[in-house]
Amino acid sequence: MAIILRLDRVMADRKMSLNELSERVGVSNVNLSKIKTGRISAIRFSTLNAICKALKCQPGDILEFVDDTSP
Repeated sequence: MAIILRLDRVMADRKMSLNELSERVGVSNVNLSKIKTGRISAIRFSTLNAICKALKCQPGDILEFVDDTSP
């Protein structure tokens, strides 16, 4: 099971920089960069809520499930 983060794609679609999203969400650039690159193992719902509000998107736009157990 793998959860893929698509924050970079949503940000590109909205033409929003990491700095701008950081200011709107109130999360550091470093932490947002980790989310953007998928180098996290968890995300708080409050952070996900703030990101979705800033980007005007749904959590499913950012998170994608990929079944990696298939042959």
